[in-house]
Amino acid sequence: MAEIEVKDLSRRMDGAIEALKREFAGLRTGRASASLLEPIHVNAYGSDMPLNQVGTISVPEPRLITVQVWDRGLASAVDKAIREAGLGLNPRTEGQVVRVPIPELSQERRQELTKVAHKYAEQARVAVRNVRRDGMDMLKRKEKAHEISEDEHRSWAEKIQQMTDQHIKKVDELLAQKEKEILQV
Repeated sequence: MAEIEVKDLSRRMDGAIEALKREFAGLRTGRASASLLEPIHVNAYGSDMPLNQVGTISVPEPRLITVQVWDRGLASAVDKAIREAGLGLNPRTEGQVVRVPIPELSQERRQELTKVAHKYAEQARVAVRNVRRDGMDMLKRKEKAHEISEDEHRSWAEKIQQMTDQHIKKVDELLAQKEKEILQV
């Protein structure tokens, strides 16, 4: 019975790692990446739509992202959405194509981005620890209800702690990798 719940805890911890990867994908590193524009929403047809639902995002060059807008009338809305996204990007519209040059990052901006990456990593660590806490609480409840013995409680607690340590280590590895990517000139 506890095996099923431990798998659920593992799944939730994996979810925290996946969320961290998505957050990191949105951080600019000085190189063009289609994932940089994925969180942007465009006001189209009277509702907010994800950018990838109004055009094709591609990376033809290391320092350029292009958005091929499917409806010519939405090109200006896409341009506006990219400008207002707070990414520090300055798109140019040429017909149905919106070109987004990626400017070189200054050293100061790189330092700011590493701080943001550290903040995201800490949020992921907290999420993993919260899952561990939920697991430990579940074990305490089961022991009080005499569903598991004290020895089983200790055994499962060790497994949960090992799982937590592995996930925290993974967060740290992802952070080190992203930090290296951001600081690379």
